Amino acid sequence: MSRHVSAAGRAWRLAPPAAPCRDGAGKIAPLMPPSRSVPAKHCVAGPASARSPPRSPELKPAMTHQPELSPEADDPDAAGDNAEKIQEPRLWRADGWTARVIKNEDDDGWAVAMIKDGEPEPALVGPWTMGRDKKNPKPLDTNAFSTLVKTASEVLRRHEQQLHAMLHKSVIVDTDTARISVTLDIVPDEDNPFAVLRATDELGDELAQVRVSPGFKLSKASAADWIENAYRKPR
Repeated sequence: MSRHVSAAGRAWRLAPPAAPCRDGAGKIAPLMPPSRSVPAKHCVAGPASARSPPRSPELKPAMTHQPELSPEADDPDAAGDNAEKIQEPRLWRADGWTARVIKNEDDDGWAVAMIKDGEPEPALVGPWTMGRDKKNPKPLDTNAFSTLVKTASEVLRRHEQQLHAMLHKSVIVDTDTARISVTLDIVPDEDNPFAVLRATDELGDELAQVRVSPGFKLSKASAADWIENAYRKPR
């Protein structure tokens, strides 16, 4: 049987082998007849390592600008104070005080109560000015609140001084040998109130201390009797 070889077949056999063609991934593409060869634009000559690496997309630096924080954000206490502030016509709260305009129980007028934060009872309750309509109270404002705070603080300070004077008393007794200071400190405990009688010399050194009834009356005479009785507990 004779074999017929076409002109295209002869050309394929006689053509020298071409250099291997590599695809985009660096793999060798199969050889094809001239009539079906791979277009040049799809063939990458040379080994894959010789090609320049693909260019990576340009990276932009991340934004480093930080938004400015308010002082209240850095200080939780300041933020809490601002959140608690109230400025209303009949209720004003700031600086540890609350002013509340209330109906006067004694007459048809109005009163204002000043309450210190943490205290169950108001430190000051006084009359409040009537408004222009002669019916509603005058609205609270910054100046009025500031004046009320000063007045209430002074009343509270005087009350604390009076309470301290009631609970802490002292006398001086001159003996033949020394000057002795005698103090009485009352502890107003709800269940078991008591008092402490103490004697100290001129240098502040303690000479004696006894526990007595909170109703003990301290005077120069009672203190002198206690010293003369060698600091024995008074009856």
